[in-house]
Amino acid sequence: MQKDSGPLVPLHWIGFGYVALVAPGGIIGYAKAGSVPSLAAGLLFGGLVSLGAYQLSQDPRDIWVFLVTSGTLAGIMGMRFYHSGKFMPAALIAGASLLMVAKLGISALGKPHQ
Repeated sequence: MQKDSGPLVPLHWIGFGYVALVAPGGIIGYAKAGSVPSLAAGLLFGGLVSLGAYQLSQDPRDIWVFLVTSGTLAGIMGMRFYHSGKFMPAALIAGASLLMVAKLGISALGKPHQ
């Protein structure tokens, strides 16, 4: 019988990909529209998801910063999409954030807690 070596892509690598999507968003928003709040939010959330992905790489059970940040971002950007109807960037980030919340939740429920 072959031993299961885990997921094809470790969750923290998916998390770092999510960071690469979130962090530049604020910079792009600032460059295109001169929006200082977009820059501040992009840097804040980018920093928090970076911290969450790093914590996840160190301990796969340490999901809380990542989970709360992704959930918050999903809610904020989901509301922005609801009010604006624009896919970019609101729906893209809301969708990616919801997927991260789901992936983190599935990962947390699937692992035995020690």
